Amino acid sequence: MNHIFIWIISFLAIAGVIIRPFKVTEAVYAVSGALLLLIFQLIRPSEALTGIGKGQDVYLFLTGMMLLAETAREEKLFDWLAAHATIRAKGSSGRLFLLIYLVGVLITTFLSNDATAVVLTPAVAAAVKAAKVKNPLPYLLICAFIANAASFVLPISNPANLVIYGKHMPPLLHWLGQYLIPSVCSITATYFMLRFTQRSCFKEKIITGIDLSELSPGGKTALYGICGTAVILLASSAFNIQLGLPTAITGIVTTIIVLSRAKKSPVTIIKGISWAILPLVAGLFVLVEALNKTGLTQQLTLLLDHAVARSQTAAVWASGSVIAVACNLMNNLPAGLIAGNVLQSGHTPEIVKSAVLIGVDLGPNLSITGSLATILWLVALRREGLEVSAWTFLKLGSVVMTVALGITILSLHV
Repeated sequence: MNHIFIWIISFLAIAGVIIRPFKVTEAVYAVSGALLLLIFQLIRPSEALTGIGKGQDVYLFLTGMMLLAETAREEKLFDWLAAHATIRAKGSSGRLFLLIYLVGVLITTFLSNDATAVVLTPAVAAAVKAAKVKNPLPYLLICAFIANAASFVLPISNPANLVIYGKHMPPLLHWLGQYLIPSVCSITATYFMLRFTQRSCFKEKIITGIDLSELSPGGKTALYGICGTAVILLASSAFNIQLGLPTAITGIVTTIIVLSRAKKSPVTIIKGISWAILPLVAGLFVLVEALNKTGLTQQLTLLLDHAVARSQTAAVWASGSVIAVACNLMNNLPAGLIAGNVLQSGHTPEIVKSAVLIGVDLGPNLSITGSLATILWLVALRREGLEVSAWTFLKLGSVVMTVALGITILSLHV
């Protein structure tokens, strides 16, 4: 009976995160689910703390990225970048669309998909505002979709990659040999599907006569901090160092330097950050810890082993597709944790591992709560006074993600 109650509470908590009844922040439902598990003694306090502890690297990583993004926002760095992008578009909405997409690829590749959500979204919002675009949503959707589509170019492109491989992370060159072609397929297919579905926005001409003001010293420091973070993350990945602490340090140092030079109070920066993301992640880690008590990992490992024994090709398609859908039912963070436990406990062929990772990274493009990056994107949109309904995103995601996932998994067999 305890196992049944764990499943019921976990299901309701994750459903609350996805549906967000009464427009209450997602963190409330994840934390409430974790507290109910503790109150009914379905999980011991020590087990809950163990689950929370497993997310330590993620908390540090998110803290650093949110500090960088909020500091850059406060120093008008995004407005400055937006003006540059709009001028380079030369009045073409199609060119602006492509420019934003390419910048999204770079940020996701070298800073991670979560960084794309928190760094690129406000920059794009500023760009479309400067260009007086009537319908900004097609351009903002790029931030959500490319954050997931480009998130397996490098190990650092998505924290979920580190969760899935754990201590068995392939060397960087081996990773590129394994995932470069699938990444190109994912990025290209997602771009063309997005461009096709949002083609109506290309009929609109955009404003080109924009004043390009000089970037403030604080803005330059924030830009150097973001670029420095990218270099540090790449070096950390090459030496197999966890990414959270380096990101947190660069975020804190950059913020302190900017604030001290501008003689500003840190209160504005601290108040501007969406700290609710951290308890949301902690709550999800506790839910996964409880689900593991029900024997979920062992059952899934047996199912995967049987599938591989019958047909490796069928196992590749089934595992990639099933995990892609599962990420949208329970978010890719807990799904990635469970998938990582399964892959690390069995003897899974590399091609099946690749399909699972692609499903965890690309699958969340189906729904607005499929990945932490998309939730961060939603938070950034709300700050700009914009909302995207779950149904609107699902209709678009069912087309864009399905095509991209099929092409990307197919590329594994090449």
